[in-house]
Amino acid sequence: MNRKKHASILRSIRKIHKTMGLLLFLLFVVISMSGLLLGWKKHSNGYILPKSYQGTSTNLEKWLSFDKLHTIACNTLHDSIDAKLSLKLSRIDARPRKGIVKFVFKDHYWGIQVDGATGKILHIGKRRSDFIENIHDGSFLDDVFNTKSEILKLTYTTTMGLSLLIFTITGFWLWYGPKIMRKKNKRA
Repeated sequence: MNRKKHASILRSIRKIHKTMGLLLFLLFVVISMSGLLLGWKKHSNGYILPKSYQGTSTNLEKWLSFDKLHTIACNTLHDSIDAKLSLKLSRIDARPRKGIVKFVFKDHYWGIQVDGATGKILHIGKRRSDFIENIHDGSFLDDVFNTKSEILKLTYTTTMGLSLLIFTITGFWLWYGPKIMRKKNKRA
């Protein structure tokens, strides 16, 4: 490839890199900041992700039924936080080795840790990490626009993943391309 053609390709790549950077700048800031926070969630002294507490028994035969534990968690949410909060669950996270069950509520990011054997409430806390994760992966868009198919999350993650790939390729070429041109200049 001659020098003129090589320079033209390099200019085109620079233009793609610059244009995409300008268009996606804010989204890259959001993804990098949320990723950073998620990386630190277990080291935030419970602010981003509440620590997991220890229950009284790891023997599942001694545990109360999930139905009973769920009722305890729901009553606690309404009695201790707000009676108007939704009881819709995001997930139930059983930790037999710790002797606990975590009930994570969907619409407001509260989590309640219950001792599996006694039903005693071990911790009530806001799970900010779930909110940050929803921002990081784009699922908050489907919540905001009430889409059931997760099409907005899929579009967001596809766009950002492909953008990062294109940035990597064009960034490499912007670094390596001039080196090739200098080599060609030395030969000529």
